[in-house]
Amino acid sequence: MTVTRIKNKPSSVNRQKAHKTKKPRPAAKDRIVVLFNKPFDVLSQFTDDNNRKTLQDYIHIKNVYAAGRLDRDSEGLLLLTNDGKFQHQLADPKQKTDKTYWVQVEGVPSESNLEQLRLGVTLKDGLTLPAKVSVMNEPTVWERIPPIRERANIATTWLSITIYEGRNRQVRRMTAHIGFPTLRLIRYSIGKWSIDNIKNGEYRKVNTH
Repeated sequence: MTVTRIKNKPSSVNRQKAHKTKKPRPAAKDRIVVLFNKPFDVLSQFTDDNNRKTLQDYIHIKNVYAAGRLDRDSEGLLLLTNDGKFQHQLADPKQKTDKTYWVQVEGVPSESNLEQLRLGVTLKDGLTLPAKVSVMNEPTVWERIPPIRERANIATTWLSITIYEGRNRQVRRMTAHIGFPTLRLIRYSIGKWSIDNIKNGEYRKVNTH
């Protein structure tokens, strides 16, 4: 006797539910990418229950969200987009998108100190990937409000640090690990995008296609 197997077809209710819950990805021509030069003391989100400054105070574009984060006490480049997949790609540590920071540290690190960062240092959450690190001249940037607290008898040094991952407060923890606390941190670039020609507190929409 031949047995005919009948495959269960999804009900129309389930098909409708799947159709409603699946959010289409914006076409490339509809993708929005915003480069925002985030000021100090601003949260990388649009709402806050404690009435602190947020992206809402600066950016008036609907349906864009931060791709990754930038700490409240850090400044510089924050990317926002309306494309969830693109957002994930930028924020995903597996993608190893390079991020360059201008970092003012307390003290004067030696080459051997910096070489530790270039090789990778062991933090509480494991060994960091090798970073590109060099001493740089003090950049011509906006004044931070409030200014950093400098000690008159201790010099400071500006470093350019490029990392390929995005752990919580990673750069600050890296410089503290080698004995040179971060006083000021500005993210200069993410991949091919930078804060060049974007004033602090302002943003620019860019074309990605």
